[in-house]
Amino acid sequence: MGAAGLWLAAVGCTSTTSSKAEAGEAAVRRFFQALPSGDCAVLGPLLVTGQGMPSCEETVKDLHEHGMGLVDVLDAKVDGRDPDAVVVRARVSQGGRERAEPFLFRVERQGDGWRLRL
Repeated sequence: MGAAGLWLAAVGCTSTTSSKAEAGEAAVRRFFQALPSGDCAVLGPLLVTGQGMPSCEETVKDLHEHGMGLVDVLDAKVDGRDPDAVVVRARVSQGGRERAEPFLFRVERQGDGWRLRL
């Protein structure tokens, strides 16, 4: 592969990585925008599902009990161990107070979309 081919491969990889990071960030924002409603018909498809995962209802109840909310997304990066996972670093509030340390969310491609693992 010549220099031009290497450059195109690098640009393509960066674009894919960037779009995955953007999808992960968007999934976190969508989930927290919908969280106040508590509607699992909307929230359920935004969460990772499968054996050993809590139900949407349990997750929403737990988040509401802790007063968890999204303040701002700081950044999102593709997980180096799994190309179908994104780690989103965000500022969150708990009980109405912003946490001092950022919170890490894992977002995974599952089926046809990106879903939050909580």
